[in-house]
Amino acid sequence: MDPGLIWILAGLVGLGAELLLPGVWFLWAGIAAIGTGLLVLLHDPGLGLEVAVFLLLLGTGVLASLRLKKRVEGPAHRVNAPEAGLAGRLATVILVEPGGLRVRLGDSDWAARLPRDAAASVGDSVRVEGVDGTVLIVRPAAAPRA
Repeated sequence: MDPGLIWILAGLVGLGAELLLPGVWFLWAGIAAIGTGLLVLLHDPGLGLEVAVFLLLLGTGVLASLRLKKRVEGPAHRVNAPEAGLAGRLATVILVEPGGLRVRLGDSDWAARLPRDAAASVGDSVRVEGVDGTVLIVRPAAAPRA
């Protein structure tokens, strides 16, 4: 069998493996093998140059995908994290207990806690400063932020 066809067949196997195991980088190995196979079909450069071309194409594909990934993703975001969209919102205190507060934020009630230097009573407006698990960290809305 022609070496160029072997490279192309190996590339198709790599692309098939990527379909079965997505995200494992078989895509770049498959594309590099197909590119090497096409080069071998057009001009037989010898085994050493074939391997060098394969590695060059593989490295180029991996580096291009890493650069594209950084550009697409941008800074790391925590999607669906509890604090995503809650910090800065206003809530109303609905219950004051020795262990903490309950506040109403939108259409749901949350456990909340105040900093040691702050106090609130039922009906007060508080601002969410952060989230600790399922507990909102709040500060009275009128108080200046430290």
